[in-house]
Amino acid sequence: MEQLVNAAISGDDDAFVLLMEKNMQSMYKAAWVYLKKEEDIADAIQDTILACYEKLNTLKNPQYFKTWMIRILLNKCKDILKQSHPYTDIADITDNGAPDLGYERSEWQDLLASLDEKYSIVFLMYYYEQMPVKEIGKALQISPNTVLTRLRRGKQKLLQALQSESSAPSTCHY
Repeated sequence: MEQLVNAAISGDDDAFVLLMEKNMQSMYKAAWVYLKKEEDIADAIQDTILACYEKLNTLKNPQYFKTWMIRILLNKCKDILKQSHPYTDIADITDNGAPDLGYERSEWQDLLASLDEKYSIVFLMYYYEQMPVKEIGKALQISPNTVLTRLRRGKQKLLQALQSESSAPSTCHY
């Protein structure tokens, strides 16, 4: 990946396109955690690609391209949320509603959706994207210890939710 980043920085547009294609799924999943609406996700990704293209020469270390790109994406997501809810603090926004019906859901996505945004984005980056704690911290502009705390607390919340589901009485009557 680092070679692609260096080629893109050197002005190779084909390398940049390939770089974006390789990271499209990662961008989509991270944007979904924040936005949940397909049109907003598409806007955030499009804005991120443009910003990456325009500012690629400012990237100091090509090995951190993905971290840099995700940070840009998350800022774009927050901008979209601010436009949607101009009088609401972004840190207070949580969307516990279901994603659009056209969006294919999986158990993993259901689990992420059940968590507060601050936990779900860390889970996505750590478990799905397999990003190191240090890089997650850089992307989210939080300390590595905060990343680890959010992972631990998120696991606890998921465990509690799963335990309460399994202990709930069945409503099926024969």
